Parts: sequence; C-alpha cells; structure tokens
Amino acid sequence: MEDKRAALLPDRSAERPHWLPPHDNGHPAAQRRGLTAVARPESQSESGMEARRGLPRMIGAESAGSGSRAAARRAEGAAEVWERRAGLQSSWWVLLRKAMDHARAALSNLFSVEPMSYTRFSIARQTDGDNSHVEMKLSADDEEGGDIERPEHMHVSMAQPQRNGKRLCFLVIAAVLLLLIGFLIGYLSYRGRMQLAARCQDGSGGCEITPTASYLVDGEGTVEEEIQGPPVIFWPELKAMLSKKLSAKNLVDNLRWRVGVDSFEAGEAEDTNMATYIHEEFRNFLDKVWNDEHYIKLQVRGSTKNQVSISINGKEEILETPDAYVAYSESGSVSGKPVYVNYGLKKDFEIIQKVVASLNGTIVIVRAGKITLAEKVANAKEAGAAGVLMYVDSLKYGITDTLIPFGHAHLGTGDPYTPGFPSFNHTQFPPVESSGLPHIAVQTISSSAAARLFSKMDGDTCSEGWKGAIHSCKVTTKHESQIMVKLDVNNSMKDRKILNIFGAIQGFEEPDRYVVIGAQRDSWGPGVAKAGTGTAILLELARVISDIVKNEGYKPRRSIIFASWSAGDYGAVGATEWLEGYSAMLHAKAFTYISLDAPVLGASHVKISASPLLYMLLGSIMKGVKNPAAVSESLYNRLGPDWVKAVVPLGLDNAAFPFLAYSGIPVLSFGFYNKDEEYHFLDTKGDTLENLRKIDNLDALLAAAAEVAGQAALRLTHDHELFLDIGRYSEELLAYQEEFLPYIKEVRELGLTLDWLFFARGDFQRAVTALRRDIANSDGENRVIRRALNDRMMKVEYDFLSPYLSPKDVPFRHIFFGKGPHTLRSLVEHLQLLKTNRSSVDLNLLREQLALATWTIKGAANALGGDIWDTDNEF
Repeated sequence: MEDKRAALLPDRSAERPHWLPPHDNGHPAAQRRGLTAVARPESQSESGMEARRGLPRMIGAESAGSGSRAAARRAEGAAEVWERRAGLQSSWWVLLRKAMDHARAALSNLFSVEPMSYTRFSIARQTDGDNSHVEMKLSADDEEGGDIERPEHMHVSMAQPQRNGKRLCFLVIAAVLLLLIGFLIGYLSYRGRMQLAARCQDGSGGCEITPTASYLVDGEGTVEEEIQGPPVIFWPELKAMLSKKLSAKNLVDNLRWRVGVDSFEAGEAEDTNMATYIHEEFRNFLDKVWNDEHYIKLQVRGSTKNQVSISINGKEEILETPDAYVAYSESGSVSGKPVYVNYGLKKDFEIIQKVVASLNGTIVIVRAGKITLAEKVANAKEAGAAGVLMYVDSLKYGITDTLIPFGHAHLGTGDPYTPGFPSFNHTQFPPVESSGLPHIAVQTISSSAAARLFSKMDGDTCSEGWKGAIHSCKVTTKHESQIMVKLDVNNSMKDRKILNIFGAIQGFEEPDRYVVIGAQRDSWGPGVAKAGTGTAILLELARVISDIVKNEGYKPRRSIIFASWSAGDYGAVGATEWLEGYSAMLHAKAFTYISLDAPVLGASHVKISASPLLYMLLGSIMKGVKNPAAVSESLYNRLGPDWVKAVVPLGLDNAAFPFLAYSGIPVLSFGFYNKDEEYHFLDTKGDTLENLRKIDNLDALLAAAAEVAGQAALRLTHDHELFLDIGRYSEELLAYQEEFLPYIKEVRELGLTLDWLFFARGDFQRAVTALRRDIANSDGENRVIRRALNDRMMKVEYDFLSPYLSPKDVPFRHIFFGKGPHTLRSLVEHLQLLKTNRSSVDLNLLREQLALATWTIKGAANALGGDIWDTDNEF
C-alpha cells in the first residue's frame, strides 16, 4: 500500500534548486531544533528576497513523500545553506538565533517539553512515514483546530490540569520579563544615541562615533536592516574644517586685482571685467553659476568738472574744482548764504534754526559722519536749503586735508527712476522717480577748502562741540554781509547695463531655501577697503565651502547663494533691483542675507549690524572664532556678554538694508573698525591696497571676518531647526512698550488708547511660546513637520513689513528698521510731542500710526501662531 501511494506521488527531485545541498539526515541542528522555522528579516537584494519568498515552498517540495525526521532535517539543512548563500548569516542574526536557542532550551528545562514553535510559522509533521509532507501553517491554525497531525511525542504534552495551570503562570511571567528586558535595552540604547548626538551637535564635547544618515524604516510587519550611508558631519567638525581651509594668503591675493586701477565705476569696462573674472572663478568652484542683467539710470561725472566758489561783495573766488561728484544731485548753478550745521542731524538743524531765522535758499555746510550723505541732504531740503556742501573732518578721519569723498544723494536704494520695480530691459515704465531724490545741488569738498570758506565767513564762532579740527569754524555770516557761495554742478545722466554675478551650492534636503552671501564689486576709486575686501572673502568662501561639500562629504540641508553686486556705490542698486525683480520668490525662500561689504576698516573695535533674529546665532559663532588681537581668547570674550548693546543700526549705505527693510529677510553684517576714527580713505581715490595695509594685522582681521560669515552660512544650512531666535523680537516689542507707557494718560485725553497695541504685543509673545512648544513636541525626524515649523520661523521678519503700505510709495515698510511714519521709532517721537509740543501733534496721523503698528504686530502674531483656527482676535 505504501509503495502504491509513493508511486502515485510525483517525483520532485527534478524540481530541486541547484543551490540546495544533498540531504543530510544527520544534521544536528535540525535534530536539536525540531520542526520549527524562523521568519527571516527581508534582505535589500531582489535575489535574496525572491529566494526567501520561495523557501517554504522549496522546503515542502524537498520533503514531499517522506514522513520521517530525516526529511525535516534535510529541510532545515537546506534553509541554513540558503541563509549562507543569501547573505543573511550576519553577526546580529547569529546572536539572535543563539538567544532564541537558549530561550527555547530554558523553556524546555522548565516545562520538560519541547516548544512547538516560537515564530509566527510552525512546521507541522505528518506521521505517514519517512516520505511524509512537511507543511508550513500559521500557529493560529492550530488554535482553531486545523487538521494538523501531532508529532510522535504527543503524550509529552498531555499534562495534568494542575500542572497546566502552573505552566501557564510561569509562561506569562517569563513573557512579561522578556518584554520588560527588551524594552529597557531598547530605551537605554536609544537614550544613549540621542545624548551622544546632542553632545556632538552643541559642540560641548568630542564625538566618539559618527552617525549615519540612515534610519530604521518601518515596513509591513518587518524591520529593515540599517543601511550604512555617508556620515553626518557634526557641527564642531564642520567648524574646524572651515577654519583649517580658509587661507589668509588667498584673501590678500584676491585684493591684488585692484592694484593699479583707478576706478571700478558701475557699468564701465573695469567693473565688467571684474564681473567676468568672478563668473569664471565661480565656475571653478560651483555647479550653478549665472548672471542677472539690469539696465539702469546712473548720474555720472559730466564732461566739465564741478566747481565751488565764493563771492564777496560781487568778487568771485574759486575755492575748489573737485574730481569727485555726488550722484543724483540737481545739476546747474545755485548760490546762497553759507550756514554751518555740524553733522546735518535733525537736532543740529533744530539748533541752527534758533540762530538763523530762515534757511530758505541757503547753502548748508556739513561734515561727514553720524548719518549718510543722503540723510543729511534730506534734512537740508526739509529745512529749505538750496544746496549742500560736505567735507571730511580730519578730527574724525585723520590727516585728510586733500581727500574728497564720492557719494550719492538718493534717500533710498535701487534705481531711483524705477521705484519699486525691477530695471529689466524688457520692461517699460511711465516717467516716474523716487520720492527720495533731493532736487537740490550737492557737492563734496576737501577739508582744506572748507577751512578757507570758514575763514572768509564773518559770523559767530562755532561751539566747541561743532568745531572739529577746523578752529576757524563759523556758524554763518553777518546779516548785512554780501558773502555768497556758488555751486556749479555738471553731472549727466547715463543709461548703463550692470551685471550681478551669482553662484550656488544646492541644498540636499531643502534646496528651495536660501542663505545669500553678498559683496559689492564696484567702486568710484580703487575701492580696496570698500569693495575689494568683501569680494575677496566672497571668492574664498565659495572655494572653501564648495571644497567641504565636494571633498569632505558635507551635505548642506539648504542652499547657499554667493552674489557679487554692481552699482553698490549708487545706493545698493544691483542688490535692490534683484530683490525687486524676484520679490515674489525671495521673500518665501531666502531666509538670511550675510553682507561682506567693507569688513575691515580698522582694528580696535568690532562693528555688528544684524536682525534680532540672528543675535543668538552670532553670539554662538563668536565664541568659536579667535580674536585677531589675542588668539588666546575668542571674539565673544573680547566683546563681553553685553555685546548686543553695541549693535549698530543698519544704514542706507549698507547693501543689507534693502534685504531687511524692503524684503523682510534677516541680515547679518560683521566687521572691524575704529570707533573714534573713521577709515581715512573710504569712498576716495586713496582707497588703495597700500593704504589698507596700514591697518595692523590685516590678514588676521580678514580671516576672522571670513570665518564669522562662513560659520553663519554653514550653521544655517547644517541644523534641522533654523537657528533663528524668534523670541528676541518679543523683547524688542517689550522695550518699545516701556517707551510708550509714560504717554498713556495723554493718549487717553485725546480719546485714544494704547491698550490694543499692548494686547498685540502679548499676542506675539503667546505665539512665540506656542511655536516653541510645537517645536519641542514635534518629531524632529519628520521632514514635513520640520519644514512647516521652520517656515513659520523664517517668515517672522517678513511679517513685520507693514502690509497696509504700498512698496512703491513706501519701500522700507519694516516697522522696526524701515523709514517713514509707520515705524515704531516714529510713533515714539510723535508721542513725545504730547509732552514737549502738544500743539504740533497730528491727531489723524497718530491714529494711523497706532493702527498700523497694532495690526502689523497682530498679523505677525497670527502668522507665527500657525493655522487660522489657532488665532484669537478678542481684545
């Protein structure tokens, strides 16, 4: 009967895979393990996966027609050979099998019975003889009473009821203990990895291991094997790479391109040649390089030099015929009575107007410093002056009797004849112009010419605080005097094409989020300090960071854009036109601008201008950069913990200003200077490498400035979470609230209230707290969640641009750093009039200022808070 049944069964030996070994009836492992099978983890290779999927079928086919233990042993032996061939005999799998064997042996000793299975699958044995079938069935089938014949030693499992209860109790206790031990091992391992990663990230200590970029991935009921990927470079290591690779020699060599060139005026041949050189250098380092063309109107020096003369009783004497000129001055001739107004500040004009009855039609004389030339000119125009002369005081600038600075008189940035719009050649505009154009004559003169002018004036002597280095200083002339100053301005307008040059390192996780590093390229003279140093650092950072990415394996999460601007001397024209041309894109994607303009103008002091969002980042960076004056200490030690109090507000002369005040992008500007003495040769023909070399320790100063900028760019592209201190603006708002408090009573007397403004500040503080809570409670490894949280942080600066103003009419809409009556500083100044000059208070303007400030802050709070259903507009 047995022979007949065997004859009816198909002969499957021909189906036997070529890689299975001959039957091994005496395999000890198979005898020891019995008839159990383990579900293997999935392999990463397709061949291993297919082989694993076919394992039960092949084992069944091999053992068909045999009911003996030998068939099972042969099947088990085939499985082990398959493991070796498929590459699954890794060390962790051997350890797992040993652990399972020990556990099985312990259970067998405890209960005096061999467990049937310890996996999801069990191999049930048939008792039909040596050629019986070996089947793979779910253990759940056993519980459901499936037709599975029991093994030969079935009597072993027939225990007494009392013993069954005790066995069940032990089994439950053992399972609980195993579960608890497994949980503790897993938790301690995870906690140790996270603590180590945290130590590596914060730079507080060395890293003993290098993590990988791979993670355990959840599959369908299985755990994937960890894939070894490129190492993640922790911040301390990345910072050390940057410091090691930066070359002070390269920085100085890059300055030599300006030796022997008199001018790099925007749009001229020298500027274009420099643009071509930078473009080629970027192509050597960077994968993405492009240029951006703009066609702009520039006012340049005319064919005839400008002239300044003095007329006494009808007799005219030429004081000076300067080479320099002031862009966007009114051309033509103008005469007026000379009046000295110190630095040209608003308070200076208030003082002089108490001495001189009227400034209408006068020629105002001011000295350089404190504020920009454009702001001095704007104050003079408001006072009614017909022209402005500015000189460089040697008390502030050293021995500079013959130096005449270049400048521009546009109270704004960008092309003043396309305000709020990009100057692309394919775009046509109606004849419009910026409201910042002065329409009065402006010229710069030397301090020696200013001294001769003062010596011919016969009015009252200047006060000690106004004299400066010219002791013959006079405020004005006598009322009856016939002393007049005449300005002949011959500037002419030109249409010129300018080039901005760009290169980029693309991010690997969020390539559409940008850190922009920029430097001005053009200059009226040689411009070594004004534009050469920043361009040198720009090229060196492009080289070094590209080297770290390509050769050291660093993969920045976000992109870094390197930018070389043209027409910076005319009011950040190149940078502003780029912002105007791509405003819809940049405000959503560029989250930091790092300015490299004029990074070294001295050695004794550190000059910092930055958005409050970047204060914390800058403080952290300065702790890791050596002080050039004393390498044993850091820049942070040099400045002290209260360094924020020394932050200098951004001016219109800094290319970072339009990024912050026009586009709402956080900015950082870092450099060295002498606080009590300006760089003598800035914006003059004396701005040469020879004169810059007079600054002590120039190489180390350049390297330190480059390292600060480089670390800022790398840190902002390295961390999962953007290094932006959103809580800092809450402190800034609180400081303004303290300035508003003294005027609560006076405001109420006008029928108004400051309460809504205070409530808006409270809403912003609560939004900051809520975002910090969301960050703390979020899954840091979830890219979607992390990106959403980072976007909320990077939009804070933009949300402080007043949405109720036109960027065409009021381009600098930032309520903290902008220009105009919508700013918080302007509101404070208006409130101060309630106590000092109540009759001059404009009630309608005050209402508008309160509304603009309140709802801009409230809007920023709502945006920071998240979704619309999380907002609360109750007052």
